[in-house]
Amino acid sequence: MFGRRRLPGRTDEQLLLMREAGLLVARTLDLLSTEIRPGVTTLDLDRVAEDFIRSHGGIPNFQLVPGYAHTLCTSVNEEVVHGIPGGRVLRDGDLLSIDCGAEVRGWNGDAAFSVVVGGPDVARPEDRDLIAATEASLWAGMAAMRVGGRLYAVGDAVEASISAAAARDGREYGIVEDYVGHGIGPKMHLDPQIPNYAVRDAGPKLVDGFTGAIEPMITLGSTETRVLDDDWTVVTSDGSRACHFEHTVAVRASGLWVLTALDGGEALLEAAGAAYAPIAA
Repeated sequence: MFGRRRLPGRTDEQLLLMREAGLLVARTLDLLSTEIRPGVTTLDLDRVAEDFIRSHGGIPNFQLVPGYAHTLCTSVNEEVVHGIPGGRVLRDGDLLSIDCGAEVRGWNGDAAFSVVVGGPDVARPEDRDLIAATEASLWAGMAAMRVGGRLYAVGDAVEASISAAAARDGREYGIVEDYVGHGIGPKMHLDPQIPNYAVRDAGPKLVDGFTGAIEPMITLGSTETRVLDDDWTVVTSDGSRACHFEHTVAVRASGLWVLTALDGGEALLEAAGAAYAPIAA
């Protein structure tokens, strides 16, 4: 954990550069959402993403992680995170999580979303509920961030949102604890770690210009995970399905700016009770 060290803040100029990277990630994920269909392989999606990012002046920042050669992480069904794109053919009803990052002019964006292949009509009811609960918990976590507040309020809000969803849906959701959010800026992964669950420590105080990647990972069963023999792919220990949503967000004195949302997060931030505070380019 980050302890009591002061969090870094970005200048307005730096945030505008991060918005460039964030928008490229958002547009890449938006494009991928139109490419996901039965019969497509996860490697097909990876190639689409790499071509789009590079053709728009970005670098796939996952490829800057030692030992990783792809643009995306594509995690299917019981895979939680870090699924490696390959020859797996997607089928109707698969629960697919796509994680994507890009670096532009030395600054980074990182985001993820989950979807059922073939659309909601072919989805299992429990998968539709899981996706809705996970996405709502992401926005609840971000909405808990404010200058002068404490960083680990994110985990409190995510856990409260998931608990409420479990009661509403009549399901047991598990919050994965082995993998958490993180700071982001000139590198994709920076301190501090940002838990998606409640912890005793309140965490460091949020400062104007702090940028973090918030990313709850929720399961339909156990919170326990294991890593496959490829040394990357994380799966649920009990084989239950998992879901992952992520956004890069900037905390400003006047509110929040979701750098990896096409609209900056305006509508969903306001629905979650948080102020929307973009910077004019």
